[in-house]
Amino acid sequence: MNTYRILSASPGGKFEEQLESLNTALLQFLEDENKQKLQYIKVFLSDIQNQYEPLLTSELYKTFANKALTVVGQPPLNGSKISLLIITADEQQKQLLHALRLTDEEAGTENVYEQTLRLFEMYIDAAKVARTKMKTHLVRTWIYVADIDTNYSSVVKARNDIFSRHGLTPETHFIASTGIGGYSAIRQAKVAIDFLTYPDIKEHDKKYLQALNHLNPTHEYGVAFERGTRVNLGDEQEYFISGTASIDKNGSVLHIGDVKAQAIRLLDNIEALLKDGEATLEDVNYFVIYLRDPSDYSIVDEYMQNRFPRTPRVIVYAKICRPEWLIEMECTATRKYS
Repeated sequence: MNTYRILSASPGGKFEEQLESLNTALLQFLEDENKQKLQYIKVFLSDIQNQYEPLLTSELYKTFANKALTVVGQPPLNGSKISLLIITADEQQKQLLHALRLTDEEAGTENVYEQTLRLFEMYIDAAKVARTKMKTHLVRTWIYVADIDTNYSSVVKARNDIFSRHGLTPETHFIASTGIGGYSAIRQAKVAIDFLTYPDIKEHDKKYLQALNHLNPTHEYGVAFERGTRVNLGDEQEYFISGTASIDKNGSVLHIGDVKAQAIRLLDNIEALLKDGEATLEDVNYFVIYLRDPSDYSIVDEYMQNRFPRTPRVIVYAKICRPEWLIEMECTATRKYS
């Protein structure tokens, strides 16, 4: 069984002080979890350019080094300089996380399209070494795009091209994904991608989730990702819900200018996707919530606290791929399977 937790440093003070206090909180959490193993850590930083190097030399980093780790520049909106999404497990699970980032040299000589292609090709090379295939074993990607309002179209084209080249089409399937504003520590990098792979699954272990009365297939408006994927993993089913916004069955944005109404609609969409896989919002493990406008934080935080008081959440500043979308959410869910 997995345990999911969001940890944030208390606002105020220097970054190094927040690292120290957060490490204390993490060690206490791990002790409380009675020998559960640290499975996955996602680090959200408020200023990755200035904070990445201090993070690497911190005691906090030593605590989760050599684990499945990803670090992204997406400022937490609760006032902290750093937040963690943590997953612990009774035993180490057979999954691979490739958090792929470009070097200064690569980022400095390639455009957005080329950077995206390079990252996918890096993953494909790594998959070959692991004796896995993108089409079968890759279940989730997170694509972080700097200046997404300008650069997203080039990312979309590169992903479409790489998928077409490797046999991922509307007639077969795509990959559950979030394409969102975000930054790596490399100043000139316009793209960074995380790839989550399950080496032991077969194609029949997956179900691609749909809710056609709520959301249309993404290929109808030119992008290539699944709305969500259910994966059978032993005695559990894991649900990976892609970044989801306030969209209708025609691909149109709903509730322009109203962040709360958009939040309600996108949660209706997530609920419908989960229902297609025989799950409910009660099965959600955590939410990651992206806001285009930081001033909307209190509205969204209050709504989520009232509706999902026991579900961990982190709310970060990140622009969404269409300017009209003020909010986007993603989540995972888990159900027992027999």
